[in-house]
Amino acid sequence: MVMLRNDRRLFRRALDTIQANRRAYLALNAVLYGSLLVGFGVGLLFPGLTAAQTESLESGGTADQVRSLLQNPWLFALVILANNALRAGLLNLVLPSMIVPFAGIVWYVYTLFTVGLVLAPVDRDGWLVLVPHSLTVVMEVQAYVLLALGVYLLGRAWIRPRVVGAGSRRRAYVTGLRQLGVLSLPALALLVVFALYEAFSVVYLVPLLTGG
Repeated sequence: MVMLRNDRRLFRRALDTIQANRRAYLALNAVLYGSLLVGFGVGLLFPGLTAAQTESLESGGTADQVRSLLQNPWLFALVILANNALRAGLLNLVLPSMIVPFAGIVWYVYTLFTVGLVLAPVDRDGWLVLVPHSLTVVMEVQAYVLLALGVYLLGRAWIRPRVVGAGSRRRAYVTGLRQLGVLSLPALALLVVFALYEAFSVVYLVPLLTGG
């Protein structure tokens, strides 16, 4: 019960943080989802770019790795979570921004553009796969929006300590890290839930839709 109350308090703090920074939250939603949609649109207009991205995944061994994991959806979900939370969230979005303010956000705008390119369907099966996968994409990007908001608050506090009522950049940085930590909890929860959803939908639902 104590742990449940603590979790509720943390999620309430996250909601309060979002509400207190609603304009920044909405702006980051527009920027990140917008970048994804622009990439998707470019992929539809220029299928050759999508084919090039897909070929890059094949030659890099990513596609083979995914196929090897399809026999075990739980392991597949764990790999998806590790990729989304550790590589994409921590290494690409959070850590760069702890060194250079907002750096991870800039990088992630480009990353989501390339994701949009890869997602753009080039045939009927591609459109069918989007039926279950679109929910995964929307919710995973929402997790990155929450992390990006935390990164923004960290950078803002770091550059302008007075915004958080801190007398020094060091204290402001610590305050920003706390805000980032608060927003990381719901972001991680989204990534966990939709790593499971993605793994099981790819293994069981997508073959039913495509006849594979």
